[in-house]
Amino acid sequence: MRHKINLSILLALFWLLNSGHYSNLMLFLGVLSIAVVIFIAHRMDVVDHESQSMGLSLAFTKYGLWLSKEIIVANVAVVKHIWLGNKTISPTMTKVNASQTTDVGKVIYANSITLTPGTVSLGLVGDKITVHALIRENIDALESGDMDRRVSQLEKS
Repeated sequence: MRHKINLSILLALFWLLNSGHYSNLMLFLGVLSIAVVIFIAHRMDVVDHESQSMGLSLAFTKYGLWLSKEIIVANVAVVKHIWLGNKTISPTMTKVNASQTTDVGKVIYANSITLTPGTVSLGLVGDKITVHALIRENIDALESGDMDRRVSQLEKS
């Protein structure tokens, strides 16, 4: 039930932010459409223990802000290496461990790697993520485990 309430709140916020119309009729139609979506999701049995586990938590917002900073720093590094030329680029492919316990946690970790410029997750099998990096230092940063640890903390919240 908690997941359905979280989904309702998330849909309501999304609808309110995108609508921009707050008359009684529009609010009623918004509530009605959210109720229909929740009913359909319930009938399809797609709202489970993982689909909403991190939906509205403060930890997810904190992680998003940290990841945004990492994306900006990585963008600057990639541009620097492009300007410096091919001699500074060291393409590397390796497998990194994912310590997350749920599939959602592993996918968030793999997607976070891909979102960071200069790195791409090529595959996720079991607890191993195949990663291609433009620069060897990006692999070293992943192997240090900071991103993995942060996603694991996010998964537990």
